[in-house]
Amino acid sequence: MNVADKKRLLREMLFARRFEERCYEAYVERKIGGFLHLYSGEEACAFGVLEAAKPGHDYVVTSYRDHVHAIKAGADPRKVMAELYARETGSSKGRGGSMHIFDVEHRFMGGYALVGGPFPLAAGMAKAVKMKGGDEIVVCFLGDAANNQGTFHESLNMAKLWDLPVLYVCENNLYGIGTRIDRSTAVIDQYKRVSGYNIPSAQEDGQDVEKVYQAAQKAVKHVRSGKGPYFLELMTYRYRGHSMSDSNAYRSKTEERMWSRRDPVIMLRDRLIEAGEITRDDYKNMDTEILDEIENEVIAFAESSPEPRVEELEKYILAENDPWVYGGGR
Repeated sequence: MNVADKKRLLREMLFARRFEERCYEAYVERKIGGFLHLYSGEEACAFGVLEAAKPGHDYVVTSYRDHVHAIKAGADPRKVMAELYARETGSSKGRGGSMHIFDVEHRFMGGYALVGGPFPLAAGMAKAVKMKGGDEIVVCFLGDAANNQGTFHESLNMAKLWDLPVLYVCENNLYGIGTRIDRSTAVIDQYKRVSGYNIPSAQEDGQDVEKVYQAAQKAVKHVRSGKGPYFLELMTYRYRGHSMSDSNAYRSKTEERMWSRRDPVIMLRDRLIEAGEITRDDYKNMDTEILDEIENEVIAFAESSPEPRVEELEKYILAENDPWVYGGGR
């Protein structure tokens, strides 16, 4: 990764951090409703992995903590924010909300609210790619707690049995909602759990975007070369609670401070400063530009966009015109 790439990634990760912080503020202001799961602290995972893949060419699927993945995959941040605001200009026409960002154009195949749901979806997409003969891969992001779902084992078994081009990325933030991993999972190191399916795997520091990128390069190369699935576990930490309804009272301040000292944005910033590639003033100016962009372009777009019309409530329902659904028959 050259210096230009590192500077670009710093800006992208800082943008993602400020974007999520602004989502938090909008939720408190009651401009965003429903569920909201924020990604602050985990930025190096999405950016390191997708930097090694080919966003817009490869398929990406994830769970409900999905805003940042969508943006890195190529989704317009304005449309993502508009979706959170439930506006017609949103990525899902204001019908999906925070947990269901979707952008087919950039092959971001959605965030999903069902825990463990993306595992079989990713396998299905990868099966389609293999049948069509393309060189695309499917990148599936999920949290550590999702690995206790039956879909994890069923999907990984099929993925290896058919040698599907899918990269499973476990963003291990140590908690499933409010339950710490050692209270719910017998095998703490998640990358070891796939050995039963003969799938190569690795564990990496999810706070260091350069290390994530290097590990992801190896994983992507393996999958794209036709050797089948790969499982990459990234050790990371979310700064806020599981969702906006989470008081976060179950974590110690000592633990939080320890992880904050390994902030992925600050680590990359300090590395570039120490190398003489940027100055602290450069970083401050970048931050100011990002805050202005988010407020004057992203938020302004969302707030000025129209709400969906009540008359079109059923417009995007697949079975809206099927009389059997309503019991009328034919």
